[in-house]
Amino acid sequence: MAGRLSGRRYAVLVADGVEDLEYWVTVMRLQEEGAEVVAVGSDTDGHRGKNGLAVRAALLAEDADPADFDGVVLPGGWAPDKLRRDPAVLGLVRALHERGAPVGIICHGGSIAISAGIVEAGRPATGSLGIRDDLVNAGARWVDEAAFRDGTIVWGRVVADIPAFERELVALLVEHASRS
Repeated sequence: MAGRLSGRRYAVLVADGVEDLEYWVTVMRLQEEGAEVVAVGSDTDGHRGKNGLAVRAALLAEDADPADFDGVVLPGGWAPDKLRRDPAVLGLVRALHERGAPVGIICHGGSIAISAGIVEAGRPATGSLGIRDDLVNAGARWVDEAAFRDGTIVWGRVVADIPAFERELVALLVEHASRS
C-alpha cells in the first residue's frame, strides 16, 4: 500500500549526539507514510545518539544535491552544534528553504537554522530553552508552544513534544507533496 509521501525523499541531519527520539521517530514516521528518508551528515562514520542508539549518515552533506530532496529535518540533541559548523550542511538547509521545501526543526535543531540564515526577524520560533536566547538574538520571536507551522517551517520544542511535532510535520509534507 502506498503512503501519502510515496515517491518523496527527505534528508534528516545526523551527527554524534543527535537526540535519538527526535531522529528515529521522525525517520520511522516518514517511512510509515511511504517516504524515502536519507540520513545526511558531515561524515559517514558510525555515530551514537545522545542516549546511545547507533546511527550512520548514508550521505555526506557535501555530496547532497538539494534538488534530490523534497525537504529536510533538523533534529536536536548535541549534534546541531557540530553540524552548524559544516558549510555543506548549512548550504543544503539554506537551498531547500529558499526553494520553498519544508524544513522541520526541533529542540536544538534551531541552531542549524540560525547558522544557515533561515531564521527571519520577527518570525515565530521555538526549541529547547537552551537556544531561546540564540533564536531571539537571531531576530526570531520566541513562542513557547509544543509545535507549530510558520510557512514552510515546522518548529518543535523538545522530546516531550514529538507527537505534536510529527503531526505538524507530516501535515505540512503531505500538503506540500499534493501541490508539487
